[in-house]
Amino acid sequence: MTDAKYDVLAIGNAIFDVFAQTDEKFLADHGMTKGGMALIDEARATSIYRDMGPATEVSGGSAANTIVGIANFGARAAYVGKVKSDQIGGLYTHDIRAAGVAFETKAASDGPATGCSYILVTPDGERTMNTYLGAAQALNPSDIDEAQIAASRIVYLEGYLWDPQNAKEAFVKAAGIAHGAGRQVALTLSDSFCVDRYRDEFLDLMRKRTVDLVFANEAELHSLYQTSDFDGALKQLRTDTKLAVVTRSEKGCVVVSSDGMVAAPAFPIEKLVDTTGAGDLFAAGFLFGLVREASHETCGRLGALAAAEVIQHIGARPQVSLKELAGQNGLGV
Repeated sequence: MTDAKYDVLAIGNAIFDVFAQTDEKFLADHGMTKGGMALIDEARATSIYRDMGPATEVSGGSAANTIVGIANFGARAAYVGKVKSDQIGGLYTHDIRAAGVAFETKAASDGPATGCSYILVTPDGERTMNTYLGAAQALNPSDIDEAQIAASRIVYLEGYLWDPQNAKEAFVKAAGIAHGAGRQVALTLSDSFCVDRYRDEFLDLMRKRTVDLVFANEAELHSLYQTSDFDGALKQLRTDTKLAVVTRSEKGCVVVSSDGMVAAPAFPIEKLVDTTGAGDLFAAGFLFGLVREASHETCGRLGALAAAEVIQHIGARPQVSLKELAGQNGLGV
C-alpha cells in the first residue's frame, strides 16, 4: 500500500445550506415533518426561500460538513461532489476550498442549478431540512478519480447518495477502488427516512463488506432493523459490520466491533442552539481519531467534542479550531 495523500476523502451531495430560525407554526403551515429531511423540487425550493426569514448561507451537504470538520482538526482532506458552474456553485467551491479541503470535481455546465437545502431551526434546536438536490444528482462514476481515491486512507460516503442511480454507481465504484488499494470505506446512514427507503441495500453493503465502518444514530439503527429493542439491534449491528458507531445525543455513543462494545459519553454544553451537523461533526471527530490510530473510546470522545461545539451555534461548521479544542480537553492525538 502506497503512502496516502489524504487522510479522508468524502463523497456526497454538494448542497448549499440556507439556515433560518423559525417556529412550529411555519413548519405546520408548510407541511413539513419536524426533524426530517424532505427532497423537494425547484418550485417548492423557491416557495420556501421566499417565505423563510433572514438566513445564514454556507456550503454544505452531510459529507461536506464532515470533511470540513476533519480539515479543521488538522487532517488532510478531500471532497467529491457535483455543483453547477453557476453563481452558487462558484460560492460553494470557494467556500469549501477556503476551509482547507481539496475539491476538484468538475462543475456541470448544463442541467439543474447547484443544489440547496433550506434548513429551518426551531427554538428547541431541532432542524428540519428541505433539500433540492439539483446538480448534486448529476454526480456519476466519471467524477470518481481512481488515483485520488486510492491515495486516501479512508473514503467516507453519505447514505443520501443512494437516491440517484448514477451517484449510487459512483459510490460503489469508489468503494471498489478504495478496497483494491487496501483502504477503508465508511458509510453514514444519513437519515432514518433514507434507511426506510434503502434498508435492504444498506444491509447488503454492510454484510458484503462493501463498507467497513458504519455511522448511525438511534433512530437510524431502529429503522435499519425495524425494532425498538436497542440492545438487540446493537447485537445485530455487531454481526453485520466490522466497525460501527451509534450516536445517542446526550447519552454519548456506542462503538461496536469484533473486539466488543465501548461507550463514550457526550460532552456537556451550555445551550443547545441548532442540531444541524451534529452527526456530521461527530463523524469528523471519530474519523480523525481513527486516522491518528487512537482508541475507539478516544475516537468517540473526539466525535462528541466536535458535535458539542457545533450544536451550540447556528450552522454545521465549527466556529473554533477543533484541533485546539481537542488539545484543551486532553484529546490531542
